[in-house]
Amino acid sequence: MIICAGNIETFDFATPMGVGLIEMSMNLTRLCLFDKPEFLLFVGTAGSYGKHSILDIIESKTAANIELSFLQNKSYTPLDNVVSTQTENVKDVIINSSNYISTDAELSNRFNQFGVELENMEFFAFLRIAQEFDIPAGGVFCITNFTNETAHDDFLKNHEAAMSKLSEYVPRRIKELVL
Repeated sequence: MIICAGNIETFDFATPMGVGLIEMSMNLTRLCLFDKPEFLLFVGTAGSYGKHSILDIIESKTAANIELSFLQNKSYTPLDNVVSTQTENVKDVIINSSNYISTDAELSNRFNQFGVELENMEFFAFLRIAQEFDIPAGGVFCITNFTNETAHDDFLKNHEAAMSKLSEYVPRRIKELVL
């Protein structure tokens, strides 16, 4: 089953589950309880912490939930804040999730030191639920912006092109995986 966030980020081949960590958690859990899918694929946009360019397509099976305050040594968590459905021994792009979009380029660039390269609001919740229900899962993302002071404007400027690119890429990629 292919999942997307919703609102302005929908595809004719995907089921919207909600924007942010909480909506994704509630709706995807409900779906898995009542009609457990054989696989889950998340499709959406992401912001780059600097290693990837606008309109790049990135696939991943690993997500983190790290807040900016952690990078400033102003918080900690007793929770496991990285989740992966990666079963192969390959380096994976880590996607960070928060209900907030990073706009401080200097601070958000520090994520790269931890191997975290992108941010998407829903992916951590999505993968954590897939893991809980033992469902193979991954994500496909198109970069719309860098995490800097113009993040929102750049997201809006590049969103349509990113959605178009994902709409072409995902069906073609699914066919490659099935063959």
